[in-house]
Amino acid sequence: QVQLVESGGGMVQAGGSLRLSCTASGRTGSTNRMGWFRQAPGKEREFVAVIHWSGGSTYYAASVKGRFTISRDNAKNTVYLEMNSLKPEDTAVYYCAAGSPTALRVGVPGRYDYWGQGTQVTVSS
Repeated sequence: QVQLVESGGGMVQAGGSLRLSCTASGRTGSTNRMGWFRQAPGKEREFVAVIHWSGGSTYYAASVKGRFTISRDNAKNTVYLEMNSLKPEDTAVYYCAAGSPTALRVGVPGRYDYWGQGTQVTVSS
């Protein structure tokens, strides 16, 4: 089992920045990628970004590319999501996920085995 704990959500004005953190514990070696998804009210959960634990390769959703940056600290088993130039449409509950999806499936929620509890991000206009 892998436990994921997120932190760093909050409320910010449009154009502002936030940094989310997700710390993993337990059998972290059983997964090779950690990523972020988000879900707005009435919408499906959507992919945001993912990073490979060892190789460091990253993938981003088109809607956040150039504004969000995912990074990792292997020593701390922690993944970060730096969010800049935030827009009201970025408002959602952000979930950390861990799993071993292939590169072609990184955007598929069902390919991740473990999920955090979610943290709310609200961007006001």
